Amino acid sequence: MVENIDKTEEVEITYKTYGAEVSDSEYVDARKLMEVYKNISVGDTIDIKIIGEVKEVCKNKGCWMRIELPDASETMVRFKDYGFYMPEGIEGKQVIAEGKAFIEEQSVDAQRHYAEDGGASAEEVLAITEPKLIYTFIAHGVLVPES
Repeated sequence: MVENIDKTEEVEITYKTYGAEVSDSEYVDARKLMEVYKNISVGDTIDIKIIGEVKEVCKNKGCWMRIELPDASETMVRFKDYGFYMPEGIEGKQVIAEGKAFIEEQSVDAQRHYAEDGGASAEEVLAITEPKLIYTFIAHGVLVPES
């Protein structure tokens, strides 16, 4: 009798580093980042390393990305001192980002700018009329899977 043994192989992921060197261990799933945001106020900052799925990248030059959070929320990830940018085509990939999480009030002008960079129509851009609180993450380093 031959026994059918289901073996799970660990696949090693190789990453390309953008910005500062970041390790690929000891991170928090971005879905748990919402718990962090719920426990801080505007002005508070938390140092954290997350792994999460890229939902959108700036179409202009990769100067920001959005990472999915629970309940159709997202965190806007920008890069420290605009010192590096993300490559095109990483939507759907799991990236590791290390930096600071915080909540900020984003002006109408800033929202419109990011909407334009994301490819929104003129009508969608003009529909933005109120400042809003957003979940923000300033990364000093990001690991992007190479394949």
